[in-house]
Amino acid sequence: MSFVQRRALSTLIPPKIASPKAIGGAPDALRMQRVVSFYEKLPRGAAPEVQAKGILGRYQAKHFGKNASVKPIIHALVFFVAVGYAQNYYFHLRHHKNNAH
Repeated sequence: MSFVQRRALSTLIPPKIASPKAIGGAPDALRMQRVVSFYEKLPRGAAPEVQAKGILGRYQAKHFGKNASVKPIIHALVFFVAVGYAQNYYFHLRHHKNNAH
């Protein structure tokens, strides 16, 4: 009999519900009691909302998630324009200041 045939035949036969070990004292009862007590101690219901901490956390809570907006993209554009102008001034424009010859 091939593996496939044995596998198909084994699914037709129900598993043994009562075994000789299960009839006597349950050796796994203590372990199951620990598992049950662990799950009884877990909190129920929805998890509390995490409060934002720090500048970036508050910014993220304000502009992302539930209150999503376009403002972070606008802020990024303004930041890059300001940094670009500062670099242009430092590397190029400062040399042409008041040079009217």
